Amino acid sequence: MVKKTVHALAAAALALLPLTTAAPAHAAETLRLHDAVEALPQAAESRDGYERTKFKHWIDEDKDGCNTRAEVLLAEAITPPTAGPGCKLNGGTWLSYYDDKVVDGPAGLDIDHMVPLAEAWDSGASQWTAARRQAYANDLAADRSLVAVTAKTNRQKADQDPADWMPPATDARCTYLSDWVSTKLRWSLTVDRRERDTLRQLAASCENTDVEYERA
Repeated sequence: MVKKTVHALAAAALALLPLTTAAPAHAAETLRLHDAVEALPQAAESRDGYERTKFKHWIDEDKDGCNTRAEVLLAEAITPPTAGPGCKLNGGTWLSYYDDKVVDGPAGLDIDHMVPLAEAWDSGASQWTAARRQAYANDLAADRSLVAVTAKTNRQKADQDPADWMPPATDARCTYLSDWVSTKLRWSLTVDRRERDTLRQLAASCENTDVEYERA
C-alpha cells in the first residue's frame, strides 16, 4: 500500500542518519481488547476552546503532490484510481468497512479520523502544541488512524464516541473497537467514565480481538 511504502522508504532513510540525529523509536505493542481498554487513562472531558481549524489537516507532508486525503484513498483502494495533475483521482473502488459498502470513485468517500478531532480535543489534544495536532490530523504512519468510508456513515458518526455511535455493519464492530482503542493509546488520549464503561461492555463480545499500536 502507498502509505506503507512511503513510510518504509522514510524509515530506510532515517536508518542511514547518524545515531545522534535519529528520533527514539517506540516499540509496537499488542494487547487483548479488554486489556487495552483497561490501559486507557480515564479523565473528564472538556470541549472548551475547540475549533476544527486548530487541527491543520490534509497537508502534503512529503511534497509529492498528494495530500493526506489522497494518500489514504490511494492506500486503501481495492481497484487503484488513476492520478491526474494535482493528484486528482479518477475511478477506483473502495470498501467502506463501517457499512460494508463498495464505493466506485472517490467522490462518495470521506476520510474519517478514527477518533474525531473534537473527541481528541476533549481527550487531551487541547493541551498539545499546534504541531502535534497537525501530526495527529494527518497520521499516515498508522493504518488505523485514518480510514476511507462512505460520506453517509462518516457524517452519521460525526464527533461521537462508541457510547453514542457504532458502525452499522455488525461484522465491523470488533475491528472498529480495536481501531478506536488503538488510536487513543497511540496518542495517549483519555476516556471518560461513560466511554470506558461502554468499551468494556462491547469488548466482552470481542474476546479474540487484539489491539496493536505504536505510540506517536
